[in-house]
Amino acid sequence: MKRKGLSLLVIAALALLAATGAGAKHSATTISGAGSSFVSPLVSTWTPAIGSAFDYTVQYSPIGSGGGIQAITNRTVDFGASDAPLTPDQFNACNGCVQIPWALAGTAIPYNVPGAPVHMHLSGPVIAKMYMGEITNWNDPQIKALNPGANLPDLKVTPVYRTGNSGTTYNFTDYMSAVSGAWKSKLGTGQSVNWPTGVGASGSAGVAGVVANTAGALCYVDTAFAISNHLHFAAIKNAAGRFIYPSIRNVAAAGDAVKAVPASNELHIVNPPKSLPTAYPIATYTWIIVPTHSSKAAELRKLVFWALTQGQQGKYTAKLWFSPIPKVVLVAAEKTLKQVQPST
Repeated sequence: MKRKGLSLLVIAALALLAATGAGAKHSATTISGAGSSFVSPLVSTWTPAIGSAFDYTVQYSPIGSGGGIQAITNRTVDFGASDAPLTPDQFNACNGCVQIPWALAGTAIPYNVPGAPVHMHLSGPVIAKMYMGEITNWNDPQIKALNPGANLPDLKVTPVYRTGNSGTTYNFTDYMSAVSGAWKSKLGTGQSVNWPTGVGASGSAGVAGVVANTAGALCYVDTAFAISNHLHFAAIKNAAGRFIYPSIRNVAAAGDAVKAVPASNELHIVNPPKSLPTAYPIATYTWIIVPTHSSKAAELRKLVFWALTQGQQGKYTAKLWFSPIPKVVLVAAEKTLKQVQPST
């Protein structure tokens, strides 16, 4: 009887604890973000792990880098994300923001050309001419010269580009400007340019989808979307004259071009020098943009620090072909993160 009575007391005590909330799990903190579609597959992979580690619910909308910059400027989200570094005007408009590099990956050049080889060889100047409407057919002699012996069809080239303001467009046009004088003078570098030809689509998934369904199309998109859409993507000729595809190792080699990080954390690693012979030439850092003062400063600091450390592990990055951030950039990122403080 005593044992039975004790059991009943324990059950009653547990019921009381549950009723009063004692010992119950705290409700999750919601952290909202918006911006880069380039980094969204990685953020989606991180989200469950962040939830387990901190009981945070991360809600991220891949609306494009331009939208992300505007959203954090307006403080309608807790953080923005962009594949293009903030301009001085954007820094001023954001009224107390820092940009922190938190991921590194390559921009792939997928194509849909029946009968063409996997990892077709292309060069920056040839890609520029395709997007400028100067090379209009896949059996053009300039493409054939890069792919001797390949069976390239008599098929129209359809360049596909991102509509709206896009950080991936910034990375692509930054590379185009670095390798083509004509491109630099006529179109330049930007999150959006005046495309002379081609078909526009919204977001990374949009351009990848157009290429998947259009014979003769090519686009620029982060490698994760090319892989998830089962698209072949080109091996790009780098400054050392080697044809390189955007593998983790080759993108990491491009990241090694950074020897020092400026206070703004603005970084450009397109068209790395000949001294990095395995470097993929169209790679970029992508940034999280956070206010220097926020009511969720403590939570944001934990989230970003986790992304910079635990989040760089291969179990999160490898299947998406993101490369770990090199130490010199990681140190600068962690230093910048200390500027994020609670609102006063």
